[in-house]
Amino acid sequence: MWKILRQIARTGIRTEPAPDCGEPPRAEVERIHRELLDILGQALTIRQVDPGSCNGCELEIHALGNPYYNLEGLGIKFVASPRHADLLLVTGPVSRNMELALKRTYDATPEPKLVVAVGDCGCDGGIFGESYATCGGVAKVIPVDVSVPGCPPPPLEILRGILAAVRRKVSA
Repeated sequence: MWKILRQIARTGIRTEPAPDCGEPPRAEVERIHRELLDILGQALTIRQVDPGSCNGCELEIHALGNPYYNLEGLGIKFVASPRHADLLLVTGPVSRNMELALKRTYDATPEPKLVVAVGDCGCDGGIFGESYATCGGVAKVIPVDVSVPGCPPPPLEILRGILAAVRRKVSA
């Protein structure tokens, strides 16, 4: 044990410094939140559905709940039931085993229905494409209002996609 500690003390820190990402886009996040709540009034409820993804997009969606993006504090929340949802946030390619479940979830969502496909896999099937195991992108199973490309897309892009879907429904 002492040998390892001496070696650590002798060599020091061997990692590269963290990259400089510049100023975080806090103003952009707050603008999107304000605009969403101005359009919707009180709140937006989201049901997140994963019909077969690698969970990369889910990690970015979970980041929306951290203190930096603070969706819950601004009236945008995730719900467990599609019957309480205003918007479906769907990630990943739709596996054949989840096709019927996704259709049922869509049917259970009350009108007006908003659907946002997240990630390259949700948009067009991504690296999985369409095969014996997958149906491809979400649009091949249910109607999609907005697609957010990226593998995985950053949380800010997911927020922009949600805002675009809400704008589209309000203007329609």
